[in-house]
Amino acid sequence: MPDAFIELRQATKRFAGVLALDKIDFTLNAGEIHCLAGENGSGKSTLIKLIAGVYRADGGEVRIGGRARPHLTPKEAIAAGVQVIYQDFSLFPNLKVAENLALNTLLHENRKTVAWSRVRELGRQALARLGIDIDLDAEVGSLSTAQRQLVAIARALMADVRLIIMDEPTTALTGREVDALFKIVRDIQAKGIAVLFVSHKMREMLEISERITVFRNGRKVAEGPTAEFDEASITRHMTGRDIDQSAFEWTGDTMAMPRLEVEGLAVPGIVEPTSFAIQAGEIVGLAGLLGAGRTELATALFGMRPDHEGEIRIDGVKVNPRSVEEAIEAGIAYVPEDRLTEGLFLTQSIERNFCASILDRLTRGLLLQSGQIREASLKTVDEMQVATPDVVRPVIQLSGGNAQRVLIGRWLLTGPKILILNGPTVGVDVGSKELIHKQLRALARERGLSILMISDDLPELVHNSNRILLMHKGAIVETLASASVNEDQLAAKLKALR
Repeated sequence: MPDAFIELRQATKRFAGVLALDKIDFTLNAGEIHCLAGENGSGKSTLIKLIAGVYRADGGEVRIGGRARPHLTPKEAIAAGVQVIYQDFSLFPNLKVAENLALNTLLHENRKTVAWSRVRELGRQALARLGIDIDLDAEVGSLSTAQRQLVAIARALMADVRLIIMDEPTTALTGREVDALFKIVRDIQAKGIAVLFVSHKMREMLEISERITVFRNGRKVAEGPTAEFDEASITRHMTGRDIDQSAFEWTGDTMAMPRLEVEGLAVPGIVEPTSFAIQAGEIVGLAGLLGAGRTELATALFGMRPDHEGEIRIDGVKVNPRSVEEAIEAGIAYVPEDRLTEGLFLTQSIERNFCASILDRLTRGLLLQSGQIREASLKTVDEMQVATPDVVRPVIQLSGGNAQRVLIGRWLLTGPKILILNGPTVGVDVGSKELIHKQLRALARERGLSILMISDDLPELVHNSNRILLMHKGAIVETLASASVNEDQLAAKLKALR
């Protein structure tokens, strides 16, 4: 029998009368990689925070290293060997890599002065443990997501750690970066350290874990060796139903005038002269490795790259968007990849987020028409199926899937002919992903909306597009019919481009 490092026995947690965890029995063994799956609101985050001492159980027992911890605090959890790497990594973006790595050690030593040579040495030792090379003098805010994650892992390993909890660690990573992360996770395990891996991505769970536990509505609904699960069974346990896996079918006229025609579109030094077309009601996928130029192509279409060259035509009419305003006027909308920093006003209400892109239509003189704003917001909440009791709730209080539907709904209010989606379901759970996919298909089918879908989620592209454009080093190198390719074949084509 393996040694249990974490044990929850009948653990219960309530918030304002809502049962977040319902008599949970959960065991995590020393040195194992264990995946925790569940939709948003299923209880995953609550479980993590019980183990980390952020929350205290209302009933039951939490045991770490064989000892009951009735009054567990974050400090005690860290002392017991528990480290949590949250989605935001909890790093200081304005400090250097070395400073971020050394800070906890220096605080623990309670030093009154700082020896900068020691800060650099601590940082060097931390990175050396992972065998990685990151500039110790670089500000963390200037690093890529993958690099920031490595800094967070390196910092966690500086403590006497026995368990690292990773909360959605691959949300913003490319396929190559995920492979690199998994190698590091296995190296960590080889040192006898357990890893609790929280993810929405079924393929990743099946690849990296030894055991899987699934939560739904605050209850543990499945647990066992990874070999006993597949993607369909995990999804069924998470949602309580089978997810629609049917493929998108576009039945339009291939001989009709394209809704969007792009000829020789280029961004100097980034995107080579590129040509393609999208028909009315068609969903076209865009796949490529990191640095392929996908986002630059999208932002050029949306008027964010005024230095672009080439021709853009919508319904046969030449347009030349050199600003976001001109792109919106032409009928183009763009949903960025990072909704938290690029897309949403998190502390503002749902209705303010909805109407931010059409304020000029909702003003009379210098006054906003509050009645029209409320009417448009309520209609969009209904159309996008945003789960909220009201439209004055701040967006930051919504789940990832609901927040993403708010962002998509905002751009639909502009009445676009072309919708560009960059990572349409990044960081949302499987149920929300299915709903967003259904909504996009309905928009294409019922409104004739043309959609360009940029995604690293290969099943998303294969199942929800009519064609897939492969982009490499700033150029579209191949066009694939989605009906004639599967995820493995698409992955192999992308791998061959490395």
